[in-house]
Amino acid sequence: MRIAIIGAGSVGFTQKLVRDILCVPELSETVFALQDISQENLEMVNQLLEKDISANQFPAKLVSTTERSEALDGAKYVINCSRIGGLEAFRQDIEIPLKYGVDQCVGDTVCAGGILYGQRSIPAILDFCKDIKSFAEEDALFLNYANPMAMNTWAALDYGKVNTIGLCHGVQGGAKLIAEVLKVNDPSDLEYICSGINHMTWYIHLKIRGRTIEKEELLEAFRQHPKYSNQEKVRIDVLERFGVFSTESNGHLSEYLPWYRKRPEEINKWIDLSEWIHGETGGYLRVCTEKRNWFEKDFPKWLNESGIDLKNYKRSTEHCSYIIEAQETGRVYRGHFNTKNDGVISNLPEDCIIESTGFVDRFGLHMASGIELPIGCASACRTSIDVQRMSVDAALKGDVDLLKLAVLHDSLVGAICSPDEVWSMVDEMLVAQSKWLPQYKAEIEKAKIRLQNSNIKKKNWKGAARMKVRSTNELQHEKKATLHVEDQASNI
Repeated sequence: MRIAIIGAGSVGFTQKLVRDILCVPELSETVFALQDISQENLEMVNQLLEKDISANQFPAKLVSTTERSEALDGAKYVINCSRIGGLEAFRQDIEIPLKYGVDQCVGDTVCAGGILYGQRSIPAILDFCKDIKSFAEEDALFLNYANPMAMNTWAALDYGKVNTIGLCHGVQGGAKLIAEVLKVNDPSDLEYICSGINHMTWYIHLKIRGRTIEKEELLEAFRQHPKYSNQEKVRIDVLERFGVFSTESNGHLSEYLPWYRKRPEEINKWIDLSEWIHGETGGYLRVCTEKRNWFEKDFPKWLNESGIDLKNYKRSTEHCSYIIEAQETGRVYRGHFNTKNDGVISNLPEDCIIESTGFVDRFGLHMASGIELPIGCASACRTSIDVQRMSVDAALKGDVDLLKLAVLHDSLVGAICSPDEVWSMVDEMLVAQSKWLPQYKAEIEKAKIRLQNSNIKKKNWKGAARMKVRSTNELQHEKKATLHVEDQASNI
């Protein structure tokens, strides 16, 4: 069986996914076809995986290529881990909106950054789908990890016409947090139904060993927690007002809603800088940049630590390997998946992409239906769904006017910017990212002229909580200091 991985140069993530798959005895003969535009990254990930396969004496094989058609040839499963535009475009997604007062923590799923990321990603997704239909097995399953999740999955299903499931780990991460604050020793004792849209999914039912957990108990547990009471202020506030807990991190949830990042003087009231994910301005961009630089320096250590005994490897909670296992062996897997609504959630649009509870077996994906979200949760989701729908349509047609309307209707952007500011911001982002936006080629020159004649006043603003990207030397020094502290603590 052949599994193709597009964007396999996402080295650490690719190794995790492959290790997860190889933990399934029936999948040990898999051919992994790795594809990336970076030959250097492919060579690094190939070395890591070769060492894992060799050390465990698996019959699995690796194919490594920069040609997508070669990787897809005969593939039964296709995993997408690509980031179109890389860190260069990502930096523009964060920094250009700051000129207009839009402070993003993640900026890759919603808000100005996420919408423009979708404009870059959707044409690529459709190219992937075209090649999947041309070269892969008939009805090959496309497992999409790339953001913006809902937009990409929507495009692949409706316009790429490929069997697609969107995958994220936000639900698992949120459940782990809930288990910790409720002091559940065995995470499997926590049962839940989680439903909504990607990155705005809601734990609408929570039980511990059959006992229902009500809002008041969970709210009190978060308020009393010594760490999360400070790190999760947005999520706690939303839990109090909406009555249910959200999957997404404090920083990312604050981008989905219009109330927490619209006034610069109030942003720091809602965020925490102990870790980027709790609200730091451009935090995800900073961490991605540092990891990229650090990995190149630390690759010999990664290689030295590869070749582990996978019998003792703790399989991750990523859905990918479990889906493939379920379809190949019939062992049923319950998880949370991004797919068409088609009536699963009664108070969200039929055509939208939801993230909700489902099951996978040999016959494919089966979603648990009959779900109704609390009215406030549904309203928040519908606002983002409308933005997603406009964004997908704009990306397909190269429609600048519709793209600007999508950005204008984004919750956070709309709370901060005037229509004229949105029009100028989108023009600036289109011009800066023109090499990744072929569908807007005819509009770029017009956008340049509009910018030259614009009288919009822009800010020279770093954001409310921007932190410096650390050099590899600084990271190495901090790592040594941390290890020294840990060594001292272990001797006490």
